[in-house]
Amino acid sequence: MGRVRVWLSMDPEIDALDAYSRVVSTVAATLLPSVASLTVRSRRGEGAGSAVVYTSDGFTLTSAHVVAGADGGVAEFTNGVETRFDVVGADPLSDLAVLRIREPGGPPATLGNADDLRIGQLVVAVGNPLGLAGSVTAGVVSALGRSLPVRDGRHLRLVDDVIQTDAALNPGNSGGALSDSASRVVGINTAVAGIGLGLAVPINNTTRVILSELMSTGHVRRAWLGVAGATVPLPQPLAARLGQSKALRLAEVVPGSPAGEAGLYVGDVVLSAGGKPITGVQDVLKLMLGPAIGARLPITVLRKGALVDVVAVPAPLD
Repeated sequence: MGRVRVWLSMDPEIDALDAYSRVVSTVAATLLPSVASLTVRSRRGEGAGSAVVYTSDGFTLTSAHVVAGADGGVAEFTNGVETRFDVVGADPLSDLAVLRIREPGGPPATLGNADDLRIGQLVVAVGNPLGLAGSVTAGVVSALGRSLPVRDGRHLRLVDDVIQTDAALNPGNSGGALSDSASRVVGINTAVAGIGLGLAVPINNTTRVILSELMSTGHVRRAWLGVAGATVPLPQPLAARLGQSKALRLAEVVPGSPAGEAGLYVGDVVLSAGGKPITGVQDVLKLMLGPAIGARLPITVLRKGALVDVVAVPAPLD
C-alpha cells in the first residue's frame, strides 16, 4: 500500500490568516451582488455613493445625505446591471433613506442586529469608495455607542449607538454595507471621521421602525414629550435594586406638553419609560417614533425619595 502524506500547518498565524481570509472572502461573495454604486444628480450637482438591496422587490437602503435634494438617480451593480432608482423616502435625522430600483439588480442582503456587536469583533465594509465599484475592506469594531450629530433644517439630533470601525472608508462608501462575519448587514456606512476611523449607522429595532415608516409613508413621524434634562447617578441602594446606575433628571418640562399633562415636574428623575430604562435624553428620543404618537407611555420617576408612576401620551412633532 502506498503512503499518503498530509501536511499540517504548525504555524498558528498562517492558520489564523487563512480563517480570516475565508470569512472576508465569504462576506464579499455574499454581499457584493447586493451592493449598488449610485450616481445622483440634484440642484447641488452630481454625487455618488453606495446602497444595499434588502428586499426581493427592490427596496434599497442608503444614507440620506447621499440622495439629499434628489428624487432619483442611477444604480449600477457588480453584475453589470444598470437601472434607475426612485427615492421613496429619506430621514436626515437618522441619515437613512429608502430607494426603489426599477429593474432587478441584485439579491437582497440579510439585515442583522447591531445590538449584538462587541468591541473587537470582525466587520467587513462593502461599497464603492472613490468610484471604485465593488470594493471590500475589513477591520474590527473599534467602539460602540458613539453619537453622530445630524441636522435637518433647524432640528439637530444625535444618531445613537453609532458603530466605530477601523475598516477603511472613503467618499463613496456612504450608504454601503457594514457586515458581520455571517454576512449580515449590521450598519450603513455614513461618514469618515478621520484617518483610520469610520462610522456606520446601526441596523437594529429602532432602524427597522424607521425603514418601515419610510417604505409606507415616505417620511418618519416622530412624537414629542416635552422634556429636557441631564444624566445623573442614582443612589447606590436604588441602583442595585433597579440594575441601572444612571437616570434622567428633568431640568425642563414644557407647560401644556404631553409630559406636563401627565404630571411630570422639574426635578423628577426619570427611571424608565415604556418599560425600558432611561439614562439620558437620547433614550427618550429612541421611543419617540411614529408608533408612540397617541399611545399610552408609562413612566416611572423618582420624586422626593419615592417612586411615582405616571402615564403620558406623546403628541406628533411638527
